[in-house]
Amino acid sequence: MSNRPSRILVATSNRGKLRDFAALAEHHGFEVHPLPGFSAIPQVVEDEDTFADNACKKAIEYSRYAQNELVIADDSGLSVDALHGAPGVRSARYASDAGMDVAATSVDEANNALLLRELHGIPEAKRHAHFVSVIAAARNGTLCEKFEGTVDGKIASTPHGDRGFGYDPLFLLPDGRTIAELADYEKAQVSHRARAFEKLLNWLKSEH
Repeated sequence: MSNRPSRILVATSNRGKLRDFAALAEHHGFEVHPLPGFSAIPQVVEDEDTFADNACKKAIEYSRYAQNELVIADDSGLSVDALHGAPGVRSARYASDAGMDVAATSVDEANNALLLRELHGIPEAKRHAHFVSVIAAARNGTLCEKFEGTVDGKIASTPHGDRGFGYDPLFLLPDGRTIAELADYEKAQVSHRARAFEKLLNWLKSEH
């Protein structure tokens, strides 16, 4: 009898991530669920220097709250060449770290506004950027494996599209559309998080 898990617990309250993961997992015969009681669990401080280290730290710690079940956690972000890799591991806290009032708007809007301000005057040809996602899987406080996905593009001068979240409205793909303009099935094929998660799913099928 196979011991392959039928469900994957995700240590996040981000509905966008859960939706993206669930759509991909369904095609491979897995179910995605948020880690039970996640909001009541002490939050792991993401203070590492790399996406991989943050993802592993979170997966290991959060997996202690789900006995014998596989828990995954990801750390994802945007790296812009013209900004020497910023916002990088601080992508989710980019605006708040800069002292902007994120309460006056949404966090995503504040982060995007700061990014555009930092890139003001830089032509599109020099706005190369990379979305990076590392997904770590752990069980009972022990790291099982980690997977990385990346996608290359550029930063648009204005946001476009009402799909997605985070920096999606500013991330231009080679076909001229932002990730926020893609249909769900298209995003599942090209996004950094989807690429990392696809590697995780293939590992689960091959290892279990």
